[in-house]
Amino acid sequence: MIRTYFKRMRPLWQPPHAHRGVDRERTVSFLELFYDLVYVVLIAAVAHNLAGHMNWVSVGEFFVVFSLVWIAWLNGSAEYDLQGREEIRTRVFTFVQMLLVALLAVYASWGKDGRDEFAIVYGVFCGVLAWLWFTAHLQADERHKRTFRLYLALTLLSAASVVGSVFVPLVAQLWVWGITALVWICTSFFIFRASLSGPGEVVLVSESLVERFGLFTIIVLGEVVVGVVDGISASAHNLQTVTTGMLALGIGFGLWWNYFDLTGRRLPRQDRTGLPIWIILHLPLTLSIAAAGAAMVSVIEHAGDLRAPEIATWVLNGSVAISLLTIAVIVPTLQDWSRYRSIFLVTSILMAILAIGIVPLSLLRPGPMALVSMLLGVLALVWAIAVIRWLMTEGETATS
Repeated sequence: MIRTYFKRMRPLWQPPHAHRGVDRERTVSFLELFYDLVYVVLIAAVAHNLAGHMNWVSVGEFFVVFSLVWIAWLNGSAEYDLQGREEIRTRVFTFVQMLLVALLAVYASWGKDGRDEFAIVYGVFCGVLAWLWFTAHLQADERHKRTFRLYLALTLLSAASVVGSVFVPLVAQLWVWGITALVWICTSFFIFRASLSGPGEVVLVSESLVERFGLFTIIVLGEVVVGVVDGISASAHNLQTVTTGMLALGIGFGLWWNYFDLTGRRLPRQDRTGLPIWIILHLPLTLSIAAAGAAMVSVIEHAGDLRAPEIATWVLNGSVAISLLTIAVIVPTLQDWSRYRSIFLVTSILMAILAIGIVPLSLLRPGPMALVSMLLGVLALVWAIAVIRWLMTEGETATS
C-alpha cells in the first residue's frame, strides 16, 4: 500500500528536464511572478542604504551588492526557465530560494553590520542553485554537460568566495565581493558565447525569460517611485518640492517609455554577438535605474537650494547616462534590428550622444528642479525622435 502511494506521488516530484532548449511558447508562471516579488524587498533594502548615505563609499557598496543581487536573480530565473516543471520539486526549491532572498533583504537592510550574515546566506543561496545546476547536468548530453560543468564550477567558486569574505577585514570584504561579481560576469559572458558556438543549443532566451527581464526592469523602476515619495515626505511640503518630485517621477516614466518601446518583449539574436551582450547589459541598465531612484531622495530634499547636492547630482546624471547608453547598445542585439534598422540606428546614435552630453551637467550642478527638468527633457527628446521615425517608416511602407 505504501509502495503504491509513493508510486502515485512520483509524478509530483520529477527530475529536471533533459536539456532540449527552452519552451518558446511558455508563459511566465504565477510562481515566477511571486519569486520576482521577493526581490522587490531586497532591492528596496539595498537602495535604501544608498539613499540614506549618499557618499562615494556607499555608491561603491551599492554597485557591488546590487551586482550580487542581479546575479542571484539571473541564476534563479534562468534555471527555472531551462529546467523548471509544474510540479512539487520546482515549487519547493523556488520557495527555498525565496526564503533565502528574504533573509538577504534583512541583512542588507543592516548595512555594514549585516555583511557577514549576508555573505553566509548568499553562499547558501548559490549552493542551492549549484545543486539544481548539477541535477540538470545529469540529464544533459555530453556536449551540454561541458557547459553545465563550467557554469556549476563558476557558481560554486562564487559561493566559496563570498562566504570566505567573512574571514577578511571589513574594508576588504567589499573588494572580495566586487571581484567575485566581476569574475562571474566576465566568465559567464564567455560561457554563453562558447555554448552558442557549436551545433545544438544550451543558452536560449525564450519569450518568457525576456518578459522576466522586463519585469525585473519594472521592479527597479519602482525604486524611482519610492525615491520620489520618500524625498517629498521628508521635505518641506511646499509647491517647489512637490513640483520637483513630480518632474523627477517623469524621469522614471521616460526610462520606462524608452526601454519598453525599443526593447520590451523583443527577442535578442540567438548568436555569440547578440545573446551574451543582451543578457550582461541588463546589469548596468537595472543598476543605474535603481541608483537614480536612490539619488532622487537627496535631490528632492534639497529642492529649495540654489544648486543640487553634488554626489546626488553625479549619481542621478550618471544613472540616466548609463541607462541611455546601455539601451543604445542593447538595441543592435535584437532580432528586430535589421527589420527596423532605420528607426533603431538613429535612436541609438541619439541616445549615445545625449548620454555623453548630459555628463557636464554634473559639473554645472544646476538647481534640483532645473536638473530633473533637463533630464526629463533629454528622455522626452529620445522618445519623440523614436516616434517620428516610426511614423515616417509606417508612411513609407504604406506608400510603397
